[in-house]
Amino acid sequence: MRLFEGKILVTGGAGLIGSAVVWALNCLEFENIIVCDRLSNDDRYKNLIPLRFHDYVDADDLLTYLKSPEGTHIKTIFHLGACANTAESDCRFLMKNNFEFTKNLAHHAVERGIRFVYASSAATYGDGQQGMNDDGVEKLRPLNMYAYSKQLFDVYSRNMKLYGIKYFNVFGPNENHKSCMMSMVARAYQQIRETGKVKLFKSYHSQYADGYQKRDFLYVKDAADMTIFLGSVPEKIDGHETTGIYNCGSGIASSWIDLVGPIFEILGRPHCIEFIEMPEVLREKYQYYTCANIRKLRSIGYKRPLMPLREAVTDYIANYLIPKKRLGEEY
Repeated sequence: MRLFEGKILVTGGAGLIGSAVVWALNCLEFENIIVCDRLSNDDRYKNLIPLRFHDYVDADDLLTYLKSPEGTHIKTIFHLGACANTAESDCRFLMKNNFEFTKNLAHHAVERGIRFVYASSAATYGDGQQGMNDDGVEKLRPLNMYAYSKQLFDVYSRNMKLYGIKYFNVFGPNENHKSCMMSMVARAYQQIRETGKVKLFKSYHSQYADGYQKRDFLYVKDAADMTIFLGSVPEKIDGHETTGIYNCGSGIASSWIDLVGPIFEILGRPHCIEFIEMPEVLREKYQYYTCANIRKLRSIGYKRPLMPLREAVTDYIANYLIPKKRLGEEY
């Protein structure tokens, strides 16, 4: 495996996946980390408190920082920062924040021989009619502007020898700040604890009963492990380049019923689900089925078994949500 020499930059380092990557690097005894984010008046800063890193840089200052003497020591970039709100309607903002910023950062990395691992999204697969295989990007038809901003960079960078990761439905500790974009695990936990029931969207697709729409749910600890693997895998294996886009999911499609069931059990409550109308604005943009094909990631040596959904949900709730702890505060 490729060793992490020099400093490691993690953008979006206070976010869900970014802070998990910093935590996982700390578990591997790496502290030569530069965290970049755009902190505001939410609680994301609390995700950083238990973590160990060398420096913090605001996202607006990052491109200048990279050209400074300190910036020249960076040898690996995990670019995980972006606006991930699938309902964001400000197209100009998404193009500048998700596409233009990523493009500038990628060119900086390529010109200096820096390993560049960036976050794409399973949302780029749209309704899934073109499949969910990570071996092509041009024919995909995203259903919202967020997904399109990710898709645009996937297409732009296809000859740049980068490592892109299409994250599926990631959940886990350190997502408290995400508000309406929190995972269903976190929201269901809150609803069941406060009201004894959970609200799920009705289905408007004849092939899926209410609650049986399916998604590929991935625990953030596994997402972080996959991300770090792509930062350390050799650039060539058996003469073949390993750069490209990789699905990052469990490889299993589970229903919303499967997801919330363990939460009722952990909290000692009877199963009680209320199916509610889906807002009109979401109905044409809703993904009824997602499932990551992760054979490509396995083919370059990622062999670690992933945490089963029930076990992951239990770990998240029992060790983080109930005691109100963040990654790094486990013990």
